[in-house]
Amino acid sequence: MYFDSHAHLDHLRFDADRDEIFAQLPEQGVGLLMNVGCDLRSSLQSVALAHKYPFVYAAVGSHPDDAAQLDEARLALYRQLCADERVKAIGEIGLDYHYEDPTREVQLPAFRAQLELARELALPVIVHEREAHADGMELIRQFPEVTGVFHCYSGSLEQAKELVKRGWYIGFTGVVTFKNARKAVEVAQWLPLDRILIETDCPYMAPEPHRGRRNDSRLVPLVAAKLAELKGVTPEEMGEITTENAKRLFRI
Repeated sequence: MYFDSHAHLDHLRFDADRDEIFAQLPEQGVGLLMNVGCDLRSSLQSVALAHKYPFVYAAVGSHPDDAAQLDEARLALYRQLCADERVKAIGEIGLDYHYEDPTREVQLPAFRAQLELARELALPVIVHEREAHADGMELIRQFPEVTGVFHCYSGSLEQAKELVKRGWYIGFTGVVTFKNARKAVEVAQWLPLDRILIETDCPYMAPEPHRGRRNDSRLVPLVAAKLAELKGVTPEEMGEITTENAKRLFRI
């Protein structure tokens, strides 16, 4: 069985065939799925999907792109949503300095506030970190009680080693199947099996041979197959290992 630990099946790109995709997931061996919020709208929709489909769970939070919208009222709504038993994490939160819109001066306090919420509620976090390695690591060092997953990992091997030492997990998308994915491959080859998560980040990051197309959770076995190749296990074993890892992280 496969656990897609990071999906955005609430995205409008799935409006035409969302139910069809969910119906086909068992055929691909996908038995569990974490649908991840990026703002209030997607967080609410993630919770709704988790109630509609018994194999779906939800995470709620504000992505760096939504950091300017995070205020005390929004945090209160997230806190309220987290009382729902289908909500298992705070996310997707973090830092993204690629475009820096909003600015890092806006992103940093939003990330901190949501780490504080995770600490308060004793929930794991799902972190988006892009070109912000130093600031991202500095913040999580300030919250040793909080752990989670750095999803769609783009950091260095040294950063991965520190994260694992601190009890974190590393999530891999279809990027690991790309020919130029040297950094992701290096990290995956080193990473202990009990710290790996697989994800699609759909509708983005479709694995080869579907690169450039809309991604969905039916393709997560391709991510598992590449990681299995790198780690010397079968795809089925990688599916079971990463499923157990995600269940442990999200307390399912």
